[in-house]
Amino acid sequence: MPRLANLYFKTAIIFLIIGIGIGLKMAITEDHSVIGAHAHANLLGWVTMALFGGYHALNPQKAERRLAMIQYYIYTAGVAVLVPALYLMLLGNMAMEPIVAAASIVIFLGVLLFAFIIFSAEQANATISPARSH
Repeated sequence: MPRLANLYFKTAIIFLIIGIGIGLKMAITEDHSVIGAHAHANLLGWVTMALFGGYHALNPQKAERRLAMIQYYIYTAGVAVLVPALYLMLLGNMAMEPIVAAASIVIFLGVLLFAFIIFSAEQANATISPARSH
């Protein structure tokens, strides 16, 4: 499995743990005001990153591109900032709103880069097959 796919799966599981932690806190306290942060950790963190990892596992030649690693860092940074900022905003700290907005834009940029990776052509194999003797 390509290094990038493995990295996506490892990052995804961290976000799943965070999402479940938020969900447990909501269940224990019976305060569901931060459900948006819970949903974003699970959907943008766990589900989307696992799908990104699966794509790169199935397309290892694209996973080796520099752009793919750049896309990982951009998308991951956006989600890593968004989830705690959204959590705090939903608890009433409205000073987090511009941070939530900026992180959302970063995430969108990461998704656009992933779309570019998906729609980009496969890189040609640089190997030359040996000539057949007749």
